[in-house]
Amino acid sequence: MVTEMDKRSNMVVLSLGGNMGDVKSIFIKSIKLLTNSLGKLDVVSPIYKTKAWGVENQADFLNQVVLFSTNLNPQEVLQICLDVESELGRVRKEKWEERVIDIDILFYEDEIIDDSNLTIPHPYVHKRNFVLFPLADIIPSFRHPLLDKTIEELKNICNDKLQVFKCLD
Repeated sequence: MVTEMDKRSNMVVLSLGGNMGDVKSIFIKSIKLLTNSLGKLDVVSPIYKTKAWGVENQADFLNQVVLFSTNLNPQEVLQICLDVESELGRVRKEKWEERVIDIDILFYEDEIIDDSNLTIPHPYVHKRNFVLFPLADIIPSFRHPLLDKTIEELKNICNDKLQVFKCLD
């Protein structure tokens, strides 16, 4: 049976992060694999570099945000993200550890989801400059469905002290 959600194209915003290996090449591979499975790639942010967040004694991270149009539901999107991470060598051992690739669902339309395995909007979106800066590049006026503030507003009031630097190459 086809539901109404299946018929329409839904905006899904993902963050990519990594600090092991050739991260920029891994981002390119990730985006290609995601495009093959999710749907239409609409927008890609610049890449940003920042110190590690959470566990700080590790290599700097690169981060990027991508926006897709998809006919898949949020659980299907999550499974694809996990599959792509696994295909590219991600092994989960500890929270906030070094990683080849991390793909998080930041937003799915303006939906609010709180399942045992999926929380949307991502609970740390508004607390992380390395997410807010690339988000502000591609969807500055998008309103966070729980906080009722735009991405630009959230960026301007974020308490995260870690500096982020746009990669120019």
